[in-house]
Formats: sequence, C-alpha cells, structure tokens
Amino acid sequence: MSENPNKLFIDPFIHMIYSIRKYIPFVLLLLFMLASCSERQNILQNLQPATLNAAYESSKETAITHRRFKHKDLQPLIEKHSGTFKIEELGKSVQGRSIKQLEYGEGETKVLLWSQMHGDESTATMALFDLFNFLKAKNDSFNIIRNVIKENLKIRFIPMINPDGAEVFTRRNAYGIDLNRDAIKEVSPEASILKAAREEFAPFFGFNLHDQQIYYNVEQTEKPATISVLAPAYNYKTEVNDVRARAMQVIVGMNRILQEVIPGQVGKYNDAFEPRAFGDNFQKWGTSTILIESGGYPNDPEKQYIRQLNFMIILNALYEIAHGDYNNYAVEDYFRIPDNDRKLMDLVLRNVTINNGKNKYQLDLGIKRQNMEMDNGYAVRGQIDDVGDLSVYYGYKELDASGLEYVEGKLADEAIEHISDLNHEKAFELLKEGFLGIKVKNNAESPFHDLPLLVLREMDSIPSGYKMGSNPNFFLKKNDELLYAIVNGYLINLNKPEAKGFKQHIW
Repeated sequence: MSENPNKLFIDPFIHMIYSIRKYIPFVLLLLFMLASCSERQNILQNLQPATLNAAYESSKETAITHRRFKHKDLQPLIEKHSGTFKIEELGKSVQGRSIKQLEYGEGETKVLLWSQMHGDESTATMALFDLFNFLKAKNDSFNIIRNVIKENLKIRFIPMINPDGAEVFTRRNAYGIDLNRDAIKEVSPEASILKAAREEFAPFFGFNLHDQQIYYNVEQTEKPATISVLAPAYNYKTEVNDVRARAMQVIVGMNRILQEVIPGQVGKYNDAFEPRAFGDNFQKWGTSTILIESGGYPNDPEKQYIRQLNFMIILNALYEIAHGDYNNYAVEDYFRIPDNDRKLMDLVLRNVTINNGKNKYQLDLGIKRQNMEMDNGYAVRGQIDDVGDLSVYYGYKELDASGLEYVEGKLADEAIEHISDLNHEKAFELLKEGFLGIKVKNNAESPFHDLPLLVLREMDSIPSGYKMGSNPNFFLKKNDELLYAIVNGYLINLNKPEAKGFKQHIW
C-alpha cells in the first residue's frame, strides 16, 4: 500500500505543535505583561498636568464660585454624593453645626484628608468637592485612575472641621480657639472630633489642608509661594523616620506636577516642631502627614486657580499612593524644595520723593491690602506696611517712582446724593483733577462699591500719609502733572486707567 503523500507534511506539523505546547503559558504570560506595561504607560500619561487639568475641568463643582461659603452651602453638595460615598456625622461644633465625613474606596491603604480647620482657609475645601465629583463620575477617559484609587485606597474626607469659623470667615472657632493648637488638650469639640476620627481610622497617610497669607514668597525670589508644602516634624530635633520620609516622598511627587504649571512658585514651610498642632502629632502618632498651604497667585483673589492646583496635586498624590509610585522618589529631593519667606506686598513704590517743606528725601513705600469682614460682605482696606529701604521686599505690583513726588489729594467740593450717581468714568475724571474722594449723603443702597475713588460718609477729609500704619491715599506727580493715584492701596495710572479690581467700602 502506498504511503499517504500528506503524511510527510502532517507529521512534522503535529510534532511542532507538541513541541511548543509547553511554552504556551509562558507566551501568554509575556503577552499579558506587555499589555500591562502598555496600560501602565497609559496611566502614567494620564498623570501629566494636561490630563489632571482636563480632569479638573470635567469635575469642577459649579455651585462654589468664591472662597466665602458657609456650612449650609455645603450640605446639599455633600448629600448629592450619598450614592458614591458613605456619609457619616462625626459630631457637632460648638454652635451645633454638623461635622461630616465622606468615605470612598475599597482598598487596604487608609488615607484621611481634612480641611478648613481654620474657618477662613477654604481653598482646599473647594478642591475636595471638585474631587468628589471626579470620584463619582463613571465611564470616561479617567476610569483607569479612578479604579486604581478605589481598589487600593480607603479614603475618608472631612471637608469642614470648623463650620462656626467658616460662618463668619474667621480663623478660630466659636470659643476663640485655634484648633490647630488644640490637639493635646482638646478643649474644643471640633478638636476632639478630628482626633477621634484619626484614632478610629488609623490612617497610613493624612493630608492637612490649609491657606497661608498671600505675602509668602519663595525664598530670595519675587515669586509668590502659591503652594507651600511640609512633612511636619514629630519631635524638636526634626528627625526623619520612615513615617515622615513617606510624607516627604509624596510631596516630591506633588512638586513634580507643580513645577510644570507654576515653576518656581512652591515653597517649603518651616518645620519647627509645634507640640500642640495636629499635623505634628499625626506624624508623631504614625500617620504620614502632608501639609498643603494655599498662598497667593496674581489676579486670583478668590483663589480659583489655586483651587485647581489643589485638585491636581491631591489627585496625583492619591494615585501615586494607590499605585505605590511615591516610593520611587528620593527624600533628598524634598529638601531641595526652597523654603518660603514673607517678603511680598501688594504694592511696592520705590524711590518716592517726599517733600515735607523742610527736606526732600526718597523712600520706598510698601503697601498691603487687608480684607475687612463685615456683616453682609467684605471690603479691602489698604495700609502702609513698611517704609525706607525695601530692596529685600517684592510686590505683586511694583513701580519705580524715581523722579515722582508724593502729593496729598483733595476731597471733592460737592457731595453726591447716592453712590449710584457716580460711575467709573466720572471717578477717573475727578482723579485727574486731583480729587481722591467724594462725600455721599445717602448710602442706604449698599456700604460697598467698586469705584476707583474714596467715598466718604463720616469723614470730612482724606485719610492719607506715607508713614507706617497710614492709609495709602495720595498722588504721585512729576513737576506739576499728576501721573499716578494710589487709592486705598490700589495703583492707578492716570494715563491708562483701568476700571477693575477695586473692592471698597464707604468710609
């Protein structure tokens, strides 16, 4: 019988299949590893600033548009997340306002974030509600990041620790206590609530979220410390153990993002040990704690851009904790972050000529504008903060006033009936004529205005001066021509007046 001609082909083929069969699991494993690497590469790409920015834009909580909000404003925003988060009331403030906690995630690594321990420090609170929206979303391009966080972390958020302080937008609670100096004695119920939350949860990481004055700059630079960071010390020697080192590594990852979007505007907060503070004690008690302080950014009085930065770095940090990527950062890089300093002012006028009738001399004038909280809003009050040689100080705005002379302004001869009788155009005309202020007879409409001029009710003269503590209301002239007006600390170029940015009240 003749041999099947196909057998010559089939037998070697079968033999080959049998030969490679034992390698199939290894081939499949290799393909899986390549796919995993590809997916990981995609995830890492998602953590670049452009993607974090896109995540923010898709998740921003539109119900919050400014820094001054109250406890009652947040309650419906909390409740709308009840399906995604486990919501729990931890206790009540001195005045009986609820302090709530939101829980998210199914992982083993525990993370606690708390905000607005100081009632007037609300930037990160806004960012947390943006983050809640992000974590709640489904079926979008950010699912990989969201799933990594959900599967690996169990996160608890306390968005407003000091609701009584937030009610009147002030630092301290209703007892007048700074909650961040009450971690040991626990005189205030809010401090006891936060401490108990930490003891019950035993978080591996903690985020202590604050605001700092806008006058912090990055040391030896004119740049504001828009974000300041700190891994708080746990003892007076400011030693570094494993707990503190982990916090430093997370901060290095946050700084990586920030240096791409606000290069040179990140400062490191003073790490002197404060035995009464929560951050220092959390570190001492074994929770790797990261302090974020939101400072200033030009033309961002409501800190909406800084809110976005908070969202970006917190989301980045949560992902890197969930994925373990923070372990790749060197502690030494934390210490390379420059310290912050307090050398910024709202306005610095350099080389202003003062003529007191007897002598002529030059001074630098440094001006700060402080917010004045009032019953139904707030306004700005300028003040001369320092005079003399201010060469080591920087201003959000600066003017070299060499050749310009200080001159007092006048009060307009005729009063107006209502503040609505005056608009920006008329106000600028008065300024050009040498008038810094005008009297109003009836101001029942509102105590606030946005005019580039002082509006007076109770005063009969312009409050002014060039000494420390004086109200900065004056002109700068060259020869007999008025070139600039300084109104309540705002600089106005009389040749190019701008009708924006003023936030004043009737004096």
